[in-house]
Amino acid sequence: DLQICQHRAPTCCTKKMEESYQAAVRRERTQSIQALNFELKYMIVGHITAFQEAFESLLRFAENRTSSLFETAYRPMAKEAAEPVKELFTDISLYILGAETTVESAVLRFFDSLFPLVYSRLINPGITDLSEDYTECLRLTRQDINPFGHYSKNMVTELSKSLWASRMLSQALSLGIEVINTTEHAALTKECSRALVKMQYCPHCQGLTLIRPCVGYCLNVMRGCLASVSELDAQWREYISTLEYLTNEMAASHDLEIALSGMWNSINEAILHAQLNGPQLSATVDKVCGQPRQQEGNLSSASIVPVKGVTEAQTFVMAHASLNNKRREFISYMKRSRTFYASIAERLCDGDLVMRDSSTCWNGEDVV
Repeated sequence: DLQICQHRAPTCCTKKMEESYQAAVRRERTQSIQALNFELKYMIVGHITAFQEAFESLLRFAENRTSSLFETAYRPMAKEAAEPVKELFTDISLYILGAETTVESAVLRFFDSLFPLVYSRLINPGITDLSEDYTECLRLTRQDINPFGHYSKNMVTELSKSLWASRMLSQALSLGIEVINTTEHAALTKECSRALVKMQYCPHCQGLTLIRPCVGYCLNVMRGCLASVSELDAQWREYISTLEYLTNEMAASHDLEIALSGMWNSINEAILHAQLNGPQLSATVDKVCGQPRQQEGNLSSASIVPVKGVTEAQTFVMAHASLNNKRREFISYMKRSRTFYASIAERLCDGDLVMRDSSTCWNGEDVV
């Protein structure tokens, strides 16, 4: 009653043993593909973590730099500006990790929150009544009167270019893990599991437990079994090329580090622009939002303090070098894995599975 290991000679197998062998080859096939995938998956997961740590480190540097700008140059509003600054960098971090948000909405929301502070603390420091309605009116007016000139738009453009590649790389790495996980658990067809049993276990039914499959025979069986997986070859090569493109984009003109390290300067220029245009802005705001209550003997506008340079103690050099090294190391490894899915059958037939050094091996029917 044997279905797979039918042979003219006497046999020590039963149908039940054949079923056990089929369960064994399914388990072994999954384990052997997992073992092959392990190094590749380990490398990608390791770099997802490494890239994210480097991004977070750069964002922390940029956030600290921006916070110290307010503390040194714009002390009257430093405390109230802390929350909008924190929100801006949280939004950027979420964007890099793939959240449904945009750089533009994050930056413009920051400037919306900043305008009421700049207006009431720097341009008109005598304002005492900053009600919720008046603050909201200032926020909404910001979009129409553009108090920060072209600096807010420039900041959106610079950050969008540099953060786009980082966001795409982050998503691409996650996609790579998904692909690898899917191939590990690709279902074995009935024909494939029978072919694997015939190759690996049918010799046992004749007591030939030390005879292993011939190399050519193993390759034929594995290629048949893994046809659907090896079809990924063209897409995987394209995927590696995309990763290469994205890492080059990150390192090229759309440099993430430069864009982040320049954020404080863009914000500073934007605030200076608003202060210099204070009288015109006040006239427009009065028409749109009305006049808020002032202290007696209206204080003069806060003096403009241009900031030439925030403390450079926390340099970007280490984070920059670290990110560059990680990029190079990662893409160099991934390029070596370009043929991963094309050569998967050869790699599964390598090692102990087949007979290489002996003159005798199993060809599916007999010892040859």
